[in-house]
Amino acid sequence: MRRIQDSWFTVTQIDEETFAISEYGHWEKVHSYLLLGKDKAALIDTGLGIDNMKRITDQLTDLPIVVLTTHVHWDHIGSHGEYKEIYVHAEEEDWLINGIEKLSIEQIRKDVARDITIPVPFTFNPDTYTPFTGNPAGIMQDGDEMNIGNRNLVIYHTPGHSPGHISILDESRGYLFTGDVLYDETPVYAFFPTTDPGVLVQSLKKLSGIPNVKKIYGGHNTIGLEPDILEEVKNAMERLEEEDLVRHGTGIHRFERFSVQF
Repeated sequence: MRRIQDSWFTVTQIDEETFAISEYGHWEKVHSYLLLGKDKAALIDTGLGIDNMKRITDQLTDLPIVVLTTHVHWDHIGSHGEYKEIYVHAEEEDWLINGIEKLSIEQIRKDVARDITIPVPFTFNPDTYTPFTGNPAGIMQDGDEMNIGNRNLVIYHTPGHSPGHISILDESRGYLFTGDVLYDETPVYAFFPTTDPGVLVQSLKKLSGIPNVKKIYGGHNTIGLEPDILEEVKNAMERLEEEDLVRHGTGIHRFERFSVQF
Protein backbone atom coordinates (compact mmCIF):
# COMPACT_ATOMS: atom_id res chain seq x y z
CA MET A 1 0.00 0.00 0.00
CA ARG A 2 1.27 3.47 -0.88
CA ARG A 3 1.12 6.02 1.89
CA ILE A 4 1.22 9.72 1.11
CA GLN A 5 1.26 12.31 3.86
CA ASP A 6 -0.05 15.68 2.72
CA SER A 7 -1.23 18.84 4.44
CA TRP A 8 -4.39 19.19 2.33
CA PHE A 9 -5.17 16.01 0.37
CA THR A 10 -5.92 12.56 1.78
CA VAL A 11 -5.07 9.61 -0.46
CA THR A 12 -7.00 6.36 -0.04
CA GLN A 13 -5.75 3.34 -1.96
CA ILE A 14 -8.75 1.40 -3.27
CA ASP A 15 -6.65 -1.26 -4.95
CA GLU A 16 -3.12 -1.50 -6.35
CA GLU A 17 -3.99 0.76 -9.29
CA THR A 18 -6.88 2.89 -8.05
CA PHE A 19 -6.77 5.84 -5.65
CA ALA A 20 -9.22 8.30 -4.14
CA ILE A 21 -7.83 11.79 -3.61
CA SER A 22 -9.97 13.55 -1.02
CA GLU A 23 -10.29 17.03 0.46
CA TYR A 24 -11.73 16.42 3.92
CA GLY A 25 -10.78 19.82 5.27
CA HIS A 26 -13.57 21.47 3.27
CA TRP A 27 -17.31 21.07 3.87
CA GLU A 28 -17.75 19.54 0.40
CA LYS A 29 -15.62 16.48 1.28
CA VAL A 30 -14.99 16.09 -2.42
CA HIS A 31 -13.26 13.08 -3.97
CA SER A 32 -11.33 12.73 -7.20
CA TYR A 33 -10.13 9.35 -8.46
CA LEU A 34 -6.91 8.26 -10.15
CA LEU A 35 -7.03 5.06 -12.22
CA LEU A 36 -3.73 3.62 -13.41
CA GLY A 37 -3.70 1.65 -16.64
CA LYS A 38 -0.88 0.03 -18.56
CA ASP A 39 -0.53 2.89 -21.03
CA LYS A 40 -1.93 5.96 -19.28
CA ALA A 41 -3.80 7.08 -16.20
CA ALA A 42 -7.30 8.52 -15.96
CA LEU A 43 -7.99 11.20 -13.38
CA ILE A 44 -11.70 11.55 -12.68
CA ASP A 45 -12.14 15.21 -11.67
CA THR A 46 -9.52 17.45 -10.06
CA GLY A 47 -11.16 18.75 -6.90
CA LEU A 48 -11.65 22.16 -5.36
CA GLY A 49 -8.59 24.05 -6.54
CA ILE A 50 -7.70 25.14 -3.02
CA ASP A 51 -4.43 23.25 -3.46
CA ASN A 52 -2.65 21.71 -6.44
CA MET A 53 -3.67 18.10 -7.07
CA LYS A 54 -0.79 17.52 -9.47
CA ARG A 55 1.51 17.37 -6.46
CA ILE A 56 -0.34 14.19 -5.48
CA THR A 57 -0.72 12.57 -8.89
CA ASP A 58 3.00 13.13 -9.56
CA GLN A 59 3.73 10.96 -6.52
CA LEU A 60 1.35 8.22 -7.63
CA THR A 61 2.28 7.78 -11.31
CA ASP A 62 4.65 8.68 -14.12
CA LEU A 63 2.06 7.75 -16.73
CA PRO A 64 0.49 10.42 -18.96
CA ILE A 65 -2.76 11.55 -17.34
CA VAL A 66 -6.11 12.04 -19.06
CA VAL A 67 -8.65 14.06 -17.04
CA LEU A 68 -12.25 12.86 -17.33
CA THR A 69 -14.62 15.55 -16.06
CA THR A 70 -17.81 14.21 -14.48
CA HIS A 71 -19.27 17.71 -14.74
CA VAL A 72 -18.19 21.33 -14.90
CA HIS A 73 -18.85 22.59 -11.37
CA TRP A 74 -16.12 24.53 -9.57
CA ASP A 75 -15.53 21.85 -6.92
CA HIS A 76 -14.65 19.23 -9.55
CA ILE A 77 -12.41 21.22 -11.92
CA GLY A 78 -10.13 22.95 -9.42
CA SER A 79 -6.80 21.60 -10.72
CA HIS A 80 -7.79 21.19 -14.37
CA GLY A 81 -5.25 23.83 -15.33
CA GLU A 82 -2.40 21.55 -14.22
CA TYR A 83 -3.19 18.90 -16.86
CA LYS A 84 -2.93 19.03 -20.65
CA GLU A 85 -5.47 16.42 -21.73
CA ILE A 86 -8.95 17.23 -20.44
CA TYR A 87 -12.18 15.60 -21.62
CA VAL A 88 -15.71 16.86 -20.99
CA HIS A 89 -19.18 15.92 -22.19
CA ALA A 90 -20.37 17.89 -25.20
CA GLU A 91 -23.22 19.47 -23.20
CA GLU A 92 -20.73 21.24 -20.93
CA GLU A 93 -17.96 22.12 -23.37
CA ASP A 94 -19.24 25.71 -23.36
CA TRP A 95 -19.21 25.82 -19.54
CA LEU A 96 -15.58 24.69 -19.50
CA ILE A 97 -14.59 27.31 -22.06
CA ASN A 98 -16.72 30.26 -20.95
CA GLY A 99 -17.64 29.58 -17.33
CA ILE A 100 -20.37 27.82 -15.35
CA GLU A 101 -23.81 28.97 -16.42
CA LYS A 102 -26.04 30.84 -13.93
CA LEU A 103 -23.53 30.70 -11.07
CA SER A 104 -21.95 33.96 -10.00
CA ILE A 105 -18.31 34.29 -9.02
CA GLU A 106 -19.47 35.87 -5.74
CA GLN A 107 -21.40 32.72 -4.82
CA ILE A 108 -18.53 30.47 -5.85
CA ARG A 109 -16.06 32.42 -3.70
CA LYS A 110 -18.43 32.32 -0.76
CA ASP A 111 -18.84 28.56 -1.06
CA VAL A 112 -15.16 27.77 -1.54
CA ALA A 113 -14.19 29.80 1.54
CA ARG A 114 -16.71 28.55 4.10
CA ASP A 115 -16.48 25.78 6.68
CA ILE A 116 -12.81 24.92 6.21
CA THR A 117 -11.45 22.92 9.14
CA ILE A 118 -7.71 22.62 8.42
CA PRO A 119 -5.07 25.17 7.37
CA VAL A 120 -5.18 26.12 3.71
CA PRO A 121 -2.05 26.66 1.58
CA PHE A 122 -0.69 30.20 1.46
CA THR A 123 -1.42 30.26 -2.28
CA PHE A 124 -5.19 30.08 -1.67
CA ASN A 125 -7.04 33.40 -1.65
CA PRO A 126 -10.84 33.09 -1.76
CA ASP A 127 -11.16 36.74 -2.79
CA THR A 128 -9.38 36.03 -6.08
CA TYR A 129 -10.36 32.37 -6.52
CA THR A 130 -11.52 31.79 -10.09
CA PRO A 131 -12.67 28.43 -11.53
CA PHE A 132 -10.71 26.98 -14.42
CA THR A 133 -11.74 27.86 -17.95
CA GLY A 134 -10.14 26.49 -21.10
CA ASN A 135 -10.57 24.38 -24.19
CA PRO A 136 -10.88 20.61 -23.71
CA ALA A 137 -8.66 18.21 -25.60
CA GLY A 138 -11.66 16.03 -26.40
CA ILE A 139 -15.41 15.65 -26.12
CA MET A 140 -17.27 12.71 -24.59
CA GLN A 141 -20.68 11.32 -25.51
CA ASP A 142 -22.90 8.63 -24.05
CA GLY A 143 -21.51 5.20 -24.86
CA ASP A 144 -17.96 6.34 -25.57
CA GLU A 145 -15.17 4.08 -24.37
CA MET A 146 -11.60 4.87 -23.40
CA ASN A 147 -9.00 2.15 -22.94
CA ILE A 148 -6.06 3.18 -20.78
CA GLY A 149 -4.35 -0.20 -21.09
CA ASN A 150 -5.93 -3.22 -19.38
CA ARG A 151 -8.77 -0.97 -18.18
CA ASN A 152 -11.71 -0.07 -20.38
CA LEU A 153 -13.76 2.91 -19.22
CA VAL A 154 -17.32 3.35 -20.47
CA ILE A 155 -19.01 6.76 -20.44
CA TYR A 156 -22.66 7.09 -19.41
CA HIS A 157 -24.38 10.44 -19.88
CA THR A 158 -26.23 11.00 -16.59
CA PRO A 159 -27.57 14.57 -16.64
CA GLY A 160 -29.93 16.24 -14.17
CA HIS A 161 -27.49 17.61 -11.63
CA SER A 162 -25.95 19.36 -14.62
CA PRO A 163 -26.62 19.04 -18.36
CA GLY A 164 -23.39 17.27 -19.29
CA HIS A 165 -22.85 15.14 -16.22
CA ILE A 166 -21.30 11.73 -16.88
CA SER A 167 -20.76 8.56 -14.87
CA ILE A 168 -17.88 6.23 -15.69
CA LEU A 169 -17.79 2.43 -15.48
CA ASP A 170 -14.42 0.74 -15.14
CA GLU A 171 -15.38 -2.55 -16.76
CA SER A 172 -12.27 -4.39 -15.60
CA ARG A 173 -13.13 -3.96 -11.92
CA GLY A 174 -16.83 -3.16 -11.86
CA TYR A 175 -16.21 0.26 -10.34
CA LEU A 176 -18.88 2.85 -11.15
CA PHE A 177 -17.84 6.47 -10.63
CA THR A 178 -21.01 8.54 -10.23
CA GLY A 179 -19.76 12.07 -9.58
CA ASP A 180 -22.64 14.14 -8.19
CA VAL A 181 -25.62 12.06 -9.31
CA LEU A 182 -25.20 9.48 -6.55
CA TYR A 183 -23.49 9.59 -3.16
CA ASP A 184 -24.63 9.16 0.45
CA GLU A 185 -24.94 11.25 3.64
CA THR A 186 -25.96 14.57 2.04
CA PRO A 187 -28.61 15.18 -0.64
CA VAL A 188 -27.92 14.86 -4.33
CA TYR A 189 -28.75 18.35 -5.58
CA ALA A 190 -31.28 19.11 -8.31
CA PHE A 191 -32.67 22.46 -7.16
CA PHE A 192 -30.34 24.89 -8.97
CA PRO A 193 -31.61 26.78 -12.05
CA THR A 194 -29.40 24.57 -14.25
CA THR A 195 -30.66 21.30 -12.75
CA ASP A 196 -33.59 19.18 -13.88
CA PRO A 197 -35.28 16.84 -11.37
CA GLY A 198 -37.04 14.80 -14.04
CA VAL A 199 -33.84 14.26 -15.98
CA LEU A 200 -31.96 13.36 -12.78
CA VAL A 201 -34.57 10.72 -11.95
CA GLN A 202 -34.09 9.16 -15.38
CA SER A 203 -30.31 9.20 -14.90
CA LEU A 204 -30.60 7.47 -11.53
CA LYS A 205 -32.85 4.82 -13.06
CA LYS A 206 -30.29 4.46 -15.85
CA LEU A 207 -27.54 3.81 -13.28
CA SER A 208 -29.61 1.00 -11.79
CA GLY A 209 -29.52 -0.79 -15.14
CA ILE A 210 -25.75 -0.78 -15.60
CA PRO A 211 -24.51 -4.40 -15.46
CA ASN A 212 -21.72 -5.91 -13.35
CA VAL A 213 -21.29 -3.05 -10.89
CA LYS A 214 -19.30 -4.17 -7.86
CA LYS A 215 -18.67 -0.86 -6.10
CA ILE A 216 -19.90 2.73 -6.47
CA TYR A 217 -17.64 5.75 -5.98
CA GLY A 218 -19.35 9.11 -5.70
CA GLY A 219 -17.92 12.60 -5.73
CA HIS A 220 -18.57 13.27 -2.04
CA ASN A 221 -18.80 11.63 1.39
CA THR A 222 -18.37 7.82 1.66
CA ILE A 223 -15.75 6.19 -0.56
CA GLY A 224 -17.24 2.99 -1.92
CA LEU A 225 -20.95 2.18 -1.74
CA GLU A 226 -22.32 -1.31 -2.15
CA PRO A 227 -24.02 -1.96 -5.51
CA ASP A 228 -27.32 -3.03 -3.97
CA ILE A 229 -28.00 0.66 -3.34
CA LEU A 230 -28.88 0.86 -7.04
CA GLU A 231 -32.03 -1.19 -6.47
CA GLU A 232 -33.01 1.14 -3.65
CA VAL A 233 -32.38 4.11 -5.95
CA LYS A 234 -34.57 2.65 -8.70
CA ASN A 235 -37.46 1.96 -6.31
CA ALA A 236 -37.14 5.39 -4.73
CA MET A 237 -37.26 7.17 -8.08
CA GLU A 238 -40.34 5.21 -9.13
CA ARG A 239 -42.03 6.17 -5.87
CA LEU A 240 -41.25 9.86 -6.38
CA GLU A 241 -42.72 9.67 -9.87
CA GLU A 242 -45.87 7.97 -8.60
CA GLU A 243 -46.32 10.64 -5.92
CA ASP A 244 -45.78 13.51 -8.39
CA LEU A 245 -42.80 14.86 -6.45
CA VAL A 246 -40.29 15.07 -9.29
CA ARG A 247 -40.19 18.84 -9.70
CA HIS A 248 -38.41 21.86 -8.31
CA GLY A 249 -39.59 23.02 -4.91
CA THR A 250 -40.65 19.71 -3.38
CA GLY A 251 -37.64 19.75 -1.07
CA ILE A 252 -35.48 16.96 0.33
CA HIS A 253 -36.59 13.36 -0.14
CA ARG A 254 -34.79 10.96 2.19
CA PHE A 255 -34.43 7.24 1.71
CA GLU A 256 -32.53 4.58 3.65
CA ARG A 257 -29.05 5.22 2.22
CA PHE A 258 -29.33 8.35 0.08
CA SER A 259 -31.42 11.49 -0.47
CA VAL A 260 -32.24 13.97 -3.22
CA GLN A 261 -33.23 17.61 -3.10
CA PHE A 262 -35.49 19.16 -5.76
